[in-house]
Amino acid sequence: MPHTTASYRLLDGVECGKALRAQIAEKVLQLEITRGRVPQLAAVLVGDDPASQTYVGSKVKACEEVGFRSLLLRRPAETTEAELLDLVAQLNADEEIDGFIVQLPLPRHIDEERITLAIAPGKDVDGFHPQNLGRMMLGLPGYLPATPNGIVELLKFHEIPTEGKHCVVVGRSNIVGTPMSILMSRNAYPGNCTVTLTHSRTRDLPAITRPADILVVAIGKAGFITADMVKPGAVVVDVGIHRIADPTRKRGYRLGGDVDFEAVAPKCAWITPVPGGVGPMTVTSLLLNTLKAAGG
Repeated sequence: MPHTTASYRLLDGVECGKALRAQIAEKVLQLEITRGRVPQLAAVLVGDDPASQTYVGSKVKACEEVGFRSLLLRRPAETTEAELLDLVAQLNADEEIDGFIVQLPLPRHIDEERITLAIAPGKDVDGFHPQNLGRMMLGLPGYLPATPNGIVELLKFHEIPTEGKHCVVVGRSNIVGTPMSILMSRNAYPGNCTVTLTHSRTRDLPAITRPADILVVAIGKAGFITADMVKPGAVVVDVGIHRIADPTRKRGYRLGGDVDFEAVAPKCAWITPVPGGVGPMTVTSLLLNTLKAAGG
């Protein structure tokens, strides 16, 4: 059952992810029988960025949970672009690897676009390659970007009505905002929304967010969306995650998103918590893509 409070309900990514991973685990058992081996996901981590280490660690743990094999390839921050391209080529050619990711961000001396373009589209389980983005645009089978697809699965799990709704997306990145706007406008469920895509140059943003039935926020600024920017009864999806200084906490900080949760939540019908909302769904979506890459 959905987590409820007096005035709003949580779009619970932990609960949704758990249900989807149970389904994935069943399909992995079937694949092992029909194919003779389980799916394998490789992750490449360059450098020692703490957030990246946390994300990759959660992905490896999720692989174990559903019965995937996983391979973590760590490389020092001094790794050259040529060395990383060589590693990508090796993974492209390795028939035992069904899909792989190169964790972003990369050190500044490495061109992220060159690395993304070098990944074979059939193994691009992050869904970042132009070929997969193009297939998404045309509604053809392919690998959807992990975070937008995770949000779609989260809306579906909680049976959020989307047809005919006004969806406003805040943030236009190629990883979240732009693909999210495409997925919410497609002729499918979740989808069939009228979508407005906003960004840092949008004038009078509150005037655009206030009428939104569904508000997806991926702007990368802590507490950016305030209560006066949200209409009563809205569905709010917060993609951001930030460490916010909090001397009352043992660690000296708390986690928060792009939305001022305490102020905004009482106005909402549904809202994602941070943490525990979109984050778990991004990892689960990666697993779904890897299962698809393995023929599941």
